[in-house]
Amino acid sequence: MTGTDNEQARKIAEGLAYQPGFGNEHSSEAVPGALPQGRNSPQRAPLGLYAEQLSGTAFTEPRSANRRSWLYRVRPSAAHPPFSRVDNGGLRGAPFTETVPDPNRLRWNPLPEPPEGTDFLTGLWTLGGNGDATQRTGMAIHLYAANSSMTDRVFSDADGELLIVPERGGLLLRTEFGLLRAEPGHVALIPRGVRFRVELLTESIGGQSPTTARGYVCENYGRPFVLPDLGPIGANGLANARDFLAPVAAYEDVEGPVQVVNKFCGNLWAATYDHSPLDVVAWHGNHVPYVYDLRRFNVIGTISYDHPDPSIFTVLTSPSDTPGLAGVDFVVFAPRWLVGENTFRPPYFHRNVMSEYMGLIEGAYDAKAEGFVPGGGSLHNMMSAHGPDRETFDRASAAELKPQKIDDGLAFMFETRWPVTLTGQAAGAGHLQTGYDDVWQGLERHYRR
Repeated sequence: MTGTDNEQARKIAEGLAYQPGFGNEHSSEAVPGALPQGRNSPQRAPLGLYAEQLSGTAFTEPRSANRRSWLYRVRPSAAHPPFSRVDNGGLRGAPFTETVPDPNRLRWNPLPEPPEGTDFLTGLWTLGGNGDATQRTGMAIHLYAANSSMTDRVFSDADGELLIVPERGGLLLRTEFGLLRAEPGHVALIPRGVRFRVELLTESIGGQSPTTARGYVCENYGRPFVLPDLGPIGANGLANARDFLAPVAAYEDVEGPVQVVNKFCGNLWAATYDHSPLDVVAWHGNHVPYVYDLRRFNVIGTISYDHPDPSIFTVLTSPSDTPGLAGVDFVVFAPRWLVGENTFRPPYFHRNVMSEYMGLIEGAYDAKAEGFVPGGGSLHNMMSAHGPDRETFDRASAAELKPQKIDDGLAFMFETRWPVTLTGQAAGAGHLQTGYDDVWQGLERHYRR
């Protein structure tokens, strides 16, 4: 990727238009008259296009949960040659059996710099996960580090939807539905089966190649993400549906070889098309990609005493068959005021039936004074005791409890009902920190009778 390519992608990204509303029945056409009226599959679709339905849920799931979109495209998706297995690189899928589940608290530094020419797909690196992709249960945690845009190739994931969390460097996501721009502080949600290409918006230095883009990916094998119910909070708060932005139709009418890579049951398969599959001229439906600015999150917290449970920071949730128990939650620790009286304000010491993977997008996390850096991450599997480190505990226990604004950090958590089993590469990684347990050493006995 050259500096010119990077600037062109950034110019395109800066001019994008969107449609607001999570879960809406959106519709869009890049060419007037391309979207049929009054029916989904007319005998002859407008402009000589092909009508095709993309179903993200079973046909007969309840209307409130049903996800599907109709696409009107230059060529049908069925027009492709056979797929063949290709190397998975650093990407893995569930079930995860390379190691045994580990009850120890673990923490990693950021991924090392990738080789020159590494794109988003090649730069995906799986830390671990749970469940079984073939049974559509569980989740996987991936990281990515890339210094090149995807060129003449497209990716799709049949196993699950992808929640992309950029930490360094912006991304231009070209999807079948149109274009999304995701910068650090945003998240992008790519539904199961949607094809897309990732172009980097990272800055070039001195006319040289762009710096590395980094981030995190949650692959959700289970039920699609939804906004959490608000219960006693009422009708408003947390992530507002209107702040999720869907793309407007934009298509590629490109002839020539394009590699299409499909993740299927944990492995990568590829076929070389003679055209770009991002050729959807019009579409309508609710199985669509989104981008969301985490700084729009409406934080709800205590205005009296005690730190609330972190569930109050849930942005998106993948429900399970047990009410209130998520297959995976996406939680953000966004800028907020702390005003609790007679309260230990950082996150409290805790053992949890859920497993927690935490990442840091920018700044510092208020429960960890050192060692937890942007691009890194920590894993606390179920019932693993965790909480503030010694320095944070000492400082917070003695702090003057005046109103305090937390605005110098942006952290998040993938929280899941099952333990996260590591991949072999994560368990033996050179950037796995040693001595993480030491942050809790020196928590002295203060008991008095």
